[in-house]
Amino acid sequence: MPPTYALERLLNDGGSKLVAGVDEVGRGAWAGPVAVCAVVTDLSEPPAGLTDSKMLSPARRAAMVSEITAWAAGIGYGEASHEEIDTLGMTEALRRAARRALAGLPVRPDVVVLDGKHDYLGAPWPVRCEVKGDLSCVSVAAASVIAKVRRDTYMASLGFEEYGFAENAGYPSPVHQAALASLGPTEHHRLSWSYLDDLPRWRHLKRHRNPLAGEGQLGLFG
Repeated sequence: MPPTYALERLLNDGGSKLVAGVDEVGRGAWAGPVAVCAVVTDLSEPPAGLTDSKMLSPARRAAMVSEITAWAAGIGYGEASHEEIDTLGMTEALRRAARRALAGLPVRPDVVVLDGKHDYLGAPWPVRCEVKGDLSCVSVAAASVIAKVRRDTYMASLGFEEYGFAENAGYPSPVHQAALASLGPTEHHRLSWSYLDDLPRWRHLKRHRNPLAGEGQLGLFG
């Protein structure tokens, strides 16, 4: 079933006239930024086939970006760098990226719909968390596509063919893991991530921060 405007209309009926759908990408990657997109619509018919970005092929996602850009009432995009993630932790990095995305909208929304169950944005923004919102909510689905394509394009532009960034966008993959083991992390890697615990040659590069600042990540081998 494609996403609908049911949630946007419910929020409209409750007094929130302008709804921004927000989604993130890159939370679980080992390299590169975390990216957040915010989309507002006028409740017009969305592009045909719009759904969660993970349900679309790379070619269809890329083609849909221009369709979403022409259709949406407003799009904002923000990132938090791997340095911010290492220094501040993932929750604060997501918050900063989301605020940057919302600041990029042409108008301030009355409420923000976040995909998932965790409110990483917080005050002063009124937030509605929606599990699997990228599958059920039109504005969140649109945000998921823009965020995914823009971040994937950036990661591919970095080069580092040995690490497979053009294919894995900085997420763990066999190619990525093998390159890390033999070559070590690049300047784009998150050095507070626990994959370094599994790399004796490169373990000395790990950055340590307050464990309360963010969530831990899986190591290289599970």
